[in-house]
Amino acid sequence: MKKILVSLLLILAFGLYQKSSAFENVVSLDDIEQAQKESTPVEITQPLEAEINFDWLDITQAQRDDNIEHYRNLLFDNNSTKIYFSKDEFKNEFAKYKKDHDYKLHYMLTNEGVKEDEDAKYCAFYYKNNTLVMYAIQYKNNPTNAFYYTAFGKLYYTDVMSKEYPNFPYTSMQYDRKGKLKSAIYFISKDIQYMYGADKEFQGIWYKEKMYDRDGKQTLTRTNR
Repeated sequence: MKKILVSLLLILAFGLYQKSSAFENVVSLDDIEQAQKESTPVEITQPLEAEINFDWLDITQAQRDDNIEHYRNLLFDNNSTKIYFSKDEFKNEFAKYKKDHDYKLHYMLTNEGVKEDEDAKYCAFYYKNNTLVMYAIQYKNNPTNAFYYTAFGKLYYTDVMSKEYPNFPYTSMQYDRKGKLKSAIYFISKDIQYMYGADKEFQGIWYKEKMYDRDGKQTLTRTNR
């Protein structure tokens, strides 16, 4: 089953998707992955950008297919940042972030709704009963990465943004704890993003809170509350 994963690519606006929950009881992280289909964060900062019109529903199917191939090429063939890591490369690159040694503090901060302090920006993920099960951190001294931790401070996902971030356009790749690519997103603007899976398959285009497939059919909605 295809998975639409978190990306601060995910859609990382750390300020927009606080408490966007699809969780019921704390069970497995596989359930969290399922829940993330409905609660994908967006970019953390929002720099000035030119207004871009959303015309996905008005253009022809041939034009949609051309756009899908165009952004797939920009993501996977002409990206300005490294995309694929071996397990050892990923481990060495992000070794210091494998465990959040201040997880008790960060759990407390995110659970109390803190979105930012002098060191970092935060995003929390909850079950429906408002139990925090995962939180994300974007350190201000390392703004092109975001780290997603379990409630006990174990690294679960890592987002790697391209060097253009926070200026649009930029790309964001999300990896699991072993460095395997899970999803890729091309951020045209804060409102429009093309999303692809690890095998380069097109998963949809986000426009604000709605995702559309290649045929222009709405497939998902993400909440903002």
